[in-house]
Amino acid sequence: MRHRAWAFSLALFCLLSLRTGAREFERSRRTERISGSAGDVLEDDPVGRLKVFVYELPSKYNKKILQKDPRCLTHMFAAEIFMHRFLMSSPVRTLNPEEADWFYTPVYTTCDLTPNGLPLPFKSPRMMRSAIQLISSNWPYWNRTEGADHFFIVPHDFGACFHYQEEKAIERGILPLLQRATLVQTFGQRNHVCLKDNSITIPPYAPPQKMQAHLIPPDIPRSIFVYFRGLFYDVGNDPEGGYYARGARASVWENFKDNPLFDISTEHPTTYYEDMQRAIFCLCPLGWAPWSPRLVEAVIFGCIPVIIADDIVLPFADAIPWEEIGVFVAEKDVPSLDTILTSIPAEVILRKQRLLANPSMKQAMLFPQPAQPGDAFHQVLNGLARKLPHDEIIYLKPGQLNWTAGPVGDLKPW
Repeated sequence: MRHRAWAFSLALFCLLSLRTGAREFERSRRTERISGSAGDVLEDDPVGRLKVFVYELPSKYNKKILQKDPRCLTHMFAAEIFMHRFLMSSPVRTLNPEEADWFYTPVYTTCDLTPNGLPLPFKSPRMMRSAIQLISSNWPYWNRTEGADHFFIVPHDFGACFHYQEEKAIERGILPLLQRATLVQTFGQRNHVCLKDNSITIPPYAPPQKMQAHLIPPDIPRSIFVYFRGLFYDVGNDPEGGYYARGARASVWENFKDNPLFDISTEHPTTYYEDMQRAIFCLCPLGWAPWSPRLVEAVIFGCIPVIIADDIVLPFADAIPWEEIGVFVAEKDVPSLDTILTSIPAEVILRKQRLLANPSMKQAMLFPQPAQPGDAFHQVLNGLARKLPHDEIIYLKPGQLNWTAGPVGDLKPW
């Protein structure tokens, strides 16, 4: 009986969205502003507020790695490649390192892939150490600050801890040579050894053209209440269980596999993107890491993200009002997920959908080629610009960092 009542409520909501929501949506989209804690930074233009010097490295650190495996251009960590390409032609790039605010070292640390496309980070520490030794011996800028005015793109599961298993990542810790640098990374969890306080958290890479090709007419009603496709239990990729061991995904399946309001499955249909556009809520539970590409996909397709990951640090959180566009559910509250979602008033859902429909919101989550105003590239630059001017304390005496710190295996030549 209760399920039938929910189904009736869902049908009524979809009808409301189709008949009255469209007019209200169009009117509100033109007037409602989106701002985060830093102001209307989604529309910010970082050009003129900072200058970035890009180190010219031998191609073995980047281009040759990509040539070996072009799949790196489409996997979720590809931001390191496209950020490099963007900066090479960006107006913020300077060829004069003496006027640079920031220095960037293009190293593709996640482009060593297994046959099934998963990145192997085991060579990454040696590769990064080799690149830093190279720039420190050929330019004076690293040595004068020990890297405090340098930033690195480290988009792997646990950033510069360079391991895909959390326990091993925590044991390893952030590569010592990067302790003073700013890290641009997808991983974000508060009070975690793999996240530095001054890191810039970015969304995982999702191919913009691929998603654009799956857009459906906006007037098609959202007839799916809750949608999720993915694993519910770890299948052996992480022997330690990782975030799967915390049980959020398993709890979703065990509690709602037979609930008619929950369209959940391990199967990944060819209509996956289209289905997300027909859904009101899209589950974004932690899996191998606190985040997943579903977060980007949900925002792009206007599906309200239901974020189930305690202590997660979301991408561009100073720019994107995540509390207003998403729903946060504590991991312990997953068994009550049906009650939580069905209790949200229709007007609240409509407002979240209006905010998600704002083009600038979607743009901020993507790394398009060519770059476009307000996109993820610009949000990274905004994050760097907001850290300026550098404090004088960044200039240290040489020798503050121990070049031999870290696991013995990391010290081997790359």
